Amino acid sequence: MNTEPYQYRLLDSGNFAKLEQVGAYRLVRPALNAAWAPSLGAEEWRSADATFTRNSSGGGRWDYRNTLPAEWTAEYGGLRMLVKPTNFGHLGFFAEQFANWERFQKFGGAYPEALNLFAYSGLGSLALARGGARVCHLDAARGMIEWGKVNQSLNPAIPAAVRWIVDDVMKFARREVRRGMKYNLIALDPPSFGRGSSGQVWKIENDLPKLLELCCELRDRSRPFELVLSCHSPGFSCLVLERIVAQVFGRGEFESGEMFIPESTGRQLPAGVSVVYRSR
Repeated sequence: MNTEPYQYRLLDSGNFAKLEQVGAYRLVRPALNAAWAPSLGAEEWRSADATFTRNSSGGGRWDYRNTLPAEWTAEYGGLRMLVKPTNFGHLGFFAEQFANWERFQKFGGAYPEALNLFAYSGLGSLALARGGARVCHLDAARGMIEWGKVNQSLNPAIPAAVRWIVDDVMKFARREVRRGMKYNLIALDPPSFGRGSSGQVWKIENDLPKLLELCCELRDRSRPFELVLSCHSPGFSCLVLERIVAQVFGRGEFESGEMFIPESTGRQLPAGVSVVYRSR
């Protein structure tokens, strides 16, 4: 059976936009890093089923050339996922995370207890579970937790080893420290700004070092430990994040670089950075 129509692919990028094949549908969304000309012709871009245009308030609108369902499924990075276009232009996954998903699926068993913070719709947690880890998945939005459970149901071959938690990340981490919980791998993808489940304000410049202090208390020092920190906030480069992590965790090995989405054109679309800290 040809499953290609059900895959996610980045077809092209340019003029601060990206052309994506998301399952059976073709979409155009903003890509602020795509400061170059597209490789494909204008007719390819005009064939998109829908285009998202962002407004100054951070939201935007979808313009439809063809009618789309409210939701559908696609596959990417070895995972099947539920796709839903949102009012913010998101679809329920971040394709640049594919390298971390691959890492989790390969090394999850080496880190049996994993904590995934700001964990969104669960694909990273499912990758960890596939790799053999028991995963605590946390997000402040109940809707994201429900979305994650649907993604879990779409991947029945993955062990049901994910604990789904709705909570504010700082409150939860402090509670885990008090409980004496320990983890071998902690993954986090913090936003620049956000609000917790009870309206708590998160600002990355103030709160990331505090959260990393809690993560340091949660690491299992009896086994190898890994911290996987991804970030999309302006000004937070790999070097900046490495220095913040080293200030808290001390000496260790770093494996860092730009996250990107591979294009069908052979190019890559950069999208944030990823810093991996490892201690033995």
